[in-house]
Amino acid sequence: MTEEIIIAGFGGQGVLSMGKILAYSGIMQDQEVSWMPSYGPEMRGGTANVTVILSDSRISSPILQEFDTAIILNQQSLDKFEKSVKPGGVLIYDPNGITRHPVRKDIKVYQVDATEEALKMKNAKIFNMIVLGAFLKLKPIVKMENVIKGLKESLPPRHHHLIPLNEEAIKKGIEIVKQFSVN
Repeated sequence: MTEEIIIAGFGGQGVLSMGKILAYSGIMQDQEVSWMPSYGPEMRGGTANVTVILSDSRISSPILQEFDTAIILNQQSLDKFEKSVKPGGVLIYDPNGITRHPVRKDIKVYQVDATEEALKMKNAKIFNMIVLGAFLKLKPIVKMENVIKGLKESLPPRHHHLIPLNEEAIKKGIEIVKQFSVN
């Protein structure tokens, strides 16, 4: 099993954190892992993406041109990475701020209204965990207990009190993800 993932959006959306949590979760399952971030100097508001590879065998290179899964959180990332999903692959996106929805018919496309749900849960910072939950429903490649361990590794100890809220957000993402019909 090898899963090659791109997570892309604006800085400040938790793109890199989501990738780091997935990477730590893979490590907890004794998988081979690659985590390669890419972001501009702008930090919040600039574009950011991270490539994560989880595998049962050695990873030859962290640099990829095509992905099994693309998790897309803004229009610029959709424009850039939709074409990079392998035929038969998965594209997950939050429709907030999206003006041109995915058009490919040779991939599976899913929507997760994470922005809207994070507002309902009264905490914008859990947006990325809702998206992560959507991914884990569609691709359960890491176990929930390892995701929680990954959260503990990636969050500073002063934020560990937020782990139950993050776990609740992941479960919400599992509940609300839905297939998007490309016309």
